[in-house]
Amino acid sequence: MKLSKLKAPNTFVIISSLLVLTAALTWIIPSGEFQRTELHGREVVVEGSFNYVQSNPQSIGDLLDAPIRGFQDAAMIIGFVFIVGGAFGVFQKTNAVNSAIIGIAKAHKSSKFLQLFLIPILITMFSLAGAVFGMGEEVIPFILVFIPLLLMLGYDSIVGIAIPFVGAGAGFAGAFLNPFTIGIAQDIAGLQLFSGLPYRFFVWVCTTIVTILFIQYYAKKVKTNPAISPTYQKDLERRKKINHDDISKHDGLSGVHKRVLYLFLLGLVILIVGVLEFQWFIEEISAVFLVTGIVVGIAGKLSLNEITDSFIMGAKDLIATALVIALARGILIISQDGKIIDTILYSLSAPISALHPIVSAQAMFFVQSILNFFVPSGSGQAVLTMPIMAPLADLVGVTRQTAVLAFQFGDGFSNMIIPTSAVTMGVLSIADVPWEKWARWILPLEIIFFVLGLLLLIPPYLIGWQ
Repeated sequence: MKLSKLKAPNTFVIISSLLVLTAALTWIIPSGEFQRTELHGREVVVEGSFNYVQSNPQSIGDLLDAPIRGFQDAAMIIGFVFIVGGAFGVFQKTNAVNSAIIGIAKAHKSSKFLQLFLIPILITMFSLAGAVFGMGEEVIPFILVFIPLLLMLGYDSIVGIAIPFVGAGAGFAGAFLNPFTIGIAQDIAGLQLFSGLPYRFFVWVCTTIVTILFIQYYAKKVKTNPAISPTYQKDLERRKKINHDDISKHDGLSGVHKRVLYLFLLGLVILIVGVLEFQWFIEEISAVFLVTGIVVGIAGKLSLNEITDSFIMGAKDLIATALVIALARGILIISQDGKIIDTILYSLSAPISALHPIVSAQAMFFVQSILNFFVPSGSGQAVLTMPIMAPLADLVGVTRQTAVLAFQFGDGFSNMIIPTSAVTMGVLSIADVPWEKWARWILPLEIIFFVLGLLLLIPPYLIGWQ
């Protein structure tokens, strides 16, 4: 068979294969556990307490149970996805979003400033959201807006995903105020909350600039030659639904559309304030989207039946996304039940003590990247690894501040490509883009990020960053 005729497996096949592989690893990797203790209300690992325990290899029955247990374990994020999809179903039914997209496209067509700076401005906004309040799941609804917008502007679905998702991801990795990663990691490491801010801000600027340059370069290429896009065939179908005559005929937003958009933006402002000031999480954010969906439906002059039907249709479109999230979470469950995560952490961290401080910091970044495949949660990974990495940093001459930065990079950069991340797979599923196509596109950027991370871990040693 010719290579050109070979078809890559779809996302469900890939995730299912990883689930089987993880179960197989529980038969190969010895089981081990660290002791846990409570620190500031969180259960953390006790450094130096690792012991091998009786192996618990996962059976076929455990493997078959994993998906439904994944649904149970990821119930909140799956419910969040359905509510967001429903709210956007109502939002789209009002036609306000389509009118706004057409308006932006028309302004972009006539404005040299927007043609040059729209993408950098949008990426910076999302990167700032990732850096300040750890934008993660919140990026999912924006995919529904940005793909049609960027298609109308002459780009492709990849750019529509990359602006909000990679923008927020880069900010998350180079964060300077994120309470869910920096806050927890610094707390466990015994550092002052959000200390080391000047260098962290410099790191954020570097990651954001790299992201802008990479996406802007690709966007320019794909606009010149759409056939190079990994989603070219899919975008041809999507573009058939776009009436470009609407751009020239667009006379601006109606009063109803303006009210809908203002109310939707108000909902986002409430969300941001809630996350920053009141530490809202998925439950509260879901409630905001639920109320926003109902309010914009009423403001958009939809009947109660139209609001209900639109909500159901919007949620129904995300069934595949929910399945992907459950399968991805099942991988974590298998590795936890097989008790191999602590063994992997112990095996990877032990050799670091023999390295030069700079190389030790870089090795911490590498270890965190590997562990992120099994624990794709910033707060979860901080609780698992920082009780070990913080005292290990003292032993090898690396400051604890640097150890926190290595954790940030390891958790943040790889999040944008690993198929075990519920957010990554949720974004790709809602965009209807296969993981393997996304992985091929983002791999060069991941390599750049990895090299950038290695380089940014050098100055902290030279300046004695505390």
